[in-house]
Amino acid sequence: MALDRLMFQGLRNLQAFDISPSSGINLITGSNGSGKTSLLEGIHLLGMGRSFRARRLSQVLHHDADALVLHGRLAGDPPVSIGLRRLRQERELTLRIGGERLDRVSRLVETLPLQLINPDAFRLLEGSPAGRREFLDWGVFHVKHDFLQAWQRFRRALKHRNALLRHGRMEPQSLSVWEHELALSGERMDILRREWIDTFIPVFEETLEGLISLPSLTLRYSRGWDRQRDLAEVLEQGRDTDRQMGFTQQGPQRADLAIRLGKRPAVEVLSRGQQKLVVSALKLAQGRLLEKMTSRTCLYLIDDLPAELDQNHRRIFCQWLERMRCQAFITSVDHEVLADLWQPDTPMAMFHVKQDADGFGQLQAIDRQTSRRSGQ
Repeated sequence: MALDRLMFQGLRNLQAFDISPSSGINLITGSNGSGKTSLLEGIHLLGMGRSFRARRLSQVLHHDADALVLHGRLAGDPPVSIGLRRLRQERELTLRIGGERLDRVSRLVETLPLQLINPDAFRLLEGSPAGRREFLDWGVFHVKHDFLQAWQRFRRALKHRNALLRHGRMEPQSLSVWEHELALSGERMDILRREWIDTFIPVFEETLEGLISLPSLTLRYSRGWDRQRDLAEVLEQGRDTDRQMGFTQQGPQRADLAIRLGKRPAVEVLSRGQQKLVVSALKLAQGRLLEKMTSRTCLYLIDDLPAELDQNHRRIFCQWLERMRCQAFITSVDHEVLADLWQPDTPMAMFHVKQDADGFGQLQAIDRQTSRRSGQ
């Protein structure tokens, strides 16, 4: 399902707006600082319950606003409404789907699966394993129904084992109980992750080949502990060293995806433009696999698509989005570098964010044919 209506109020420097986006490509242009990325941030909040730009939601509210109120509607029969509200004077975030108040953000993530392609996406190559685990677990969560339960059980057991390790005297009986739970849930997480990565790699390779030829680039999943031993054995034998460190050193919480070009880490070899195409292929492949396995579509938020890409690769990227028939929100400073890359029959809406004298960003819809004639 695609978003067919967005109503935002109190979001950073954007004036309140009510728009009807296209079910296909939505191109948002405007000068730096006008509020383009804030629009993507608002959609991300609707789908994830958190910002990709700020740790605290209080930072997302405009300084004159009493509340942040975001509303979206998913097309369908019947349509499904998604709402988010954060009052300035309260710390609590209120989430609703179809008028029902949510107590779990996971429901939000299930309802509006989305992928973000922005400068932070480079962390999949150059960042810590935590970002790659998050990427991996997003995919597993959406197609393996028992993954969330296994993940929650594992996190609870890990928390209790670590607490016992930090005590001066460990209680062997209590430690054994939590290690047993940790091993069961951890092994289940590993099975589900391996099943998902086996189905993901062919889709990723096909997507990457469509964007750029890098035949020696590989993905390899590392589960976070010795491949030759059960997790229960690793935990039992590692008690002494874990106690010295004060935390559990091996397990699914240490899993990673190695992305290599030949024998070297890809980030050490690829140019910035090549890196962007690789991380974009990872993100696009996530959505393609989700649709293949569940018949559900993924929404894409792409901040400053033209950056680091030449005209040819911009065109190829846009052709992939058209082929996937997905909904995408794409920002660009320069209207002209993207406006003419789409087929005439591509479902498309164009918006321009213009900053007024008071520093507010005003979102205005642009007619596609008029924009071509005027170059707006």
